[in-house]
Amino acid sequence: MKKKHARKNIVGRRVARARRAFRPLLTQDALSGRLARRGIQLDRAAIAKIENDLRYVLDYELRALAEVLGVEAGWLLGDEKKGLA
Repeated sequence: MKKKHARKNIVGRRVARARRAFRPLLTQDALSGRLARRGIQLDRAAIAKIENDLRYVLDYELRALAEVLGVEAGWLLGDEKKGLA
């Protein structure tokens, strides 16, 4: 019996959704640059891995991602009431 692919975290899909909803459009490279200005080193490849559920997000990264993307950290964690309209 095959195991169903278990998601490593619930943040990845939310990061991608918020990034794509950002206006003007925020590329993975641009997100990486904005995070770097806050002292968070996530290159484009790391962001792609997060969005594709291949990399976990650390707590301090979660906070920075929420700030840069203009959403609440709780929304990135799955709370519908704290994020995008």
